[in-house]
Amino acid sequence: MDGNGQALVPDPKRNGHQSLDVEEAVLRRYNKAAQQSEAGLCVPVNYNRSLLEIIPAEILEKDYGCGDPSKYVRAGETVLDLGSGSGKACFIMAQMVGAAGRVIGVDFNEEMLALSRKYQASIGRKLGYHNVEFRRGRIQNLRLNLALLDDYLKRNPVRSVTDFSRLRDFEEQSAREHPLIPDGSVDLIVSNCVLNLVRSEDKQQLFSEMYRVLRKGGRIAISDIVSDEPVPDYLKNDPELWSGCVSGAFQEEEFFRAFEEAKFYGIHIEDLRSEPYQIIEGIEFRSVTITAHKGKEGPCIDRNQAVIYRGPWKQVVDDDDHVLPRGVRIAVCEKTYKIYSGPPYQDQFVLIPPREEIAAEATPVFDCSRDHRRHPRETKGLNYNATQTSRSVCGPGSACCA
Repeated sequence: MDGNGQALVPDPKRNGHQSLDVEEAVLRRYNKAAQQSEAGLCVPVNYNRSLLEIIPAEILEKDYGCGDPSKYVRAGETVLDLGSGSGKACFIMAQMVGAAGRVIGVDFNEEMLALSRKYQASIGRKLGYHNVEFRRGRIQNLRLNLALLDDYLKRNPVRSVTDFSRLRDFEEQSAREHPLIPDGSVDLIVSNCVLNLVRSEDKQQLFSEMYRVLRKGGRIAISDIVSDEPVPDYLKNDPELWSGCVSGAFQEEEFFRAFEEAKFYGIHIEDLRSEPYQIIEGIEFRSVTITAHKGKEGPCIDRNQAVIYRGPWKQVVDDDDHVLPRGVRIAVCEKTYKIYSGPPYQDQFVLIPPREEIAAEATPVFDCSRDHRRHPRETKGLNYNATQTSRSVCGPGSACCA
């Protein structure tokens, strides 16, 4: 819908079936939005007003998004904001992580970066610490620092095929030796209505890059726009719809599948708006916020641990295809046992440790490709033969039953 609540319908004759230059369309739209506020690029969101007090009006007026992933930030963390725009979320999160934390904003648009950097020092002085920085890059390629590339091109303009070859060599060397965001350096990734702006052919790389830069045990909190039906190609070729966070949207199931295929686990829908952001030819586009975790890497070893799924469902299947019936002792590897002991699973399982720890050098490999019940004797020990009876009996007048 437009600012008046009317459904937007593209003009097929104007768009035809030409291939859209996504990057150019997005740059043009957001260059303009950095200079003049555009209400049609955002979904109303209620932020913690106390965290907005130090942020200048110019930033607040030119912030665009569809959710508030910043609410999932913890004190002391290193947070990466993909598509940081005006810097509003970064300055909110700077207060949440505190002086011991760090916030990095990445954006491709120079106009938006200029706006966010304009107030960076003054906001830091108000806070009493400077823990925010903004870097120029494409969110689907967090290895390549575009500021370094710009500097190289100023010194080495490309005038020949040989020059171009040297440029490519510099890109590869720069990405390898001076990555924009190093491997495993981030505790939390947030993004607000930006993933849909990335070209379709780059989206797989985008998810791989998010996974690469997260630490093991790290998390993501992503707000974006999804569609309830697949978006036809002629709508994807409309520059206004794409740059308006519409026609580049993931179909709902594809959105979640992309995180699964990138090896994230514990994917959880935190919010899915009932009211559509826009409706195009009967296709509804709405805001969703999800969280997910990284940390399934490592060997599967058997320490005789078991878990019992509490319910309420009769059985569930996790992201590694483990089938967990309600109330049944299921054998799991040590890695899965640790995963289930933390967010977002910790309230869903009864954890059953072995009665006696197994020495690290004696642990066998666990076959995670099959699910099986864990006999109580495996966790208690085959030779466990204890007998224990209660010293008091509950009965009429007994204190234990009062």
